[in-house]
Amino acid sequence: MTMTVSAESAARMACRASGMAERSLVPLHHHATSVFLLAAEGVVVRVSPVSQQRRLATAVALTRWLVANHFPATEPADVAQPVAYEPYVVTFWRHYPQPARGAPPAGRLGDLLRTLHSLSSPPVTLPRYQPLASLKTAVESSTYLAPDQRAWLMERRQELLHAYGELDFPLGHGHIHGDAYPGNTLWDDQDVRLGDWDEVAFGPREIDLANTFQGVRFGRSAGELDDFSERYGHDIRQWSGLSALCEIRDLHTLGSFIRRADQGDAAAAQQLSYRIETLRNADAQAQWGAT
Repeated sequence: MTMTVSAESAARMACRASGMAERSLVPLHHHATSVFLLAAEGVVVRVSPVSQQRRLATAVALTRWLVANHFPATEPADVAQPVAYEPYVVTFWRHYPQPARGAPPAGRLGDLLRTLHSLSSPPVTLPRYQPLASLKTAVESSTYLAPDQRAWLMERRQELLHAYGELDFPLGHGHIHGDAYPGNTLWDDQDVRLGDWDEVAFGPREIDLANTFQGVRFGRSAGELDDFSERYGHDIRQWSGLSALCEIRDLHTLGSFIRRADQGDAAAAQQLSYRIETLRNADAQAQWGAT
């Protein structure tokens, strides 16, 4: 009989294999990745699809180098990782308790990215940035998407890839976070750290800037965007390619909702259908939920 391993059971097995007592494990949230807190150890346990194992090994190696070079990345726990338990792979990170004052402002991300992009090239081989690569897999394998939704998404993906291929990138190429937006920053007392390094890559610097501007769909204000740009030292709004990168980001965000809808998550399915509808209607002003 085939046993189905849950994300929580994979987390518990990985904790035991790494010499950490898993009794205090509690869930924090679930989206693209299932995240748990191992309170007794002060460790966050992240459970991802096993297909991400190579990327996560890169993320661990890179963040260890970043922390050693005094960049405020979230710090991997000092254990051998990642740990694979099919169909999952598990990583361990230091826990940073968050205060009640709210998330770090967008401007602090501008500071972090300016510093990150100014660092010398890391001694870690990074994958090349490939826009919308994971979306293709999610769309093609989806059991939730209707045929017309699937066809539209694949057609729109090709249109945006063509537009991306026509862009010039004045900031040049180098190591990028790949998923940089204010939601991936954490308070560390009065300092701020940058987390969620799963999509780190070698690619255009503009990728790390555009994601914050796509955040107008979630209520990000013009003042926040001004502060972000001033602190980074460059205003990407003066570049004609910004809209294409925001539209690519719009489509990229659908991937995790497709996978959750396939698993029967009703809230994710509702948000997915709404996002696809607004995109098909070219409604650039539609506000999205962060379910």
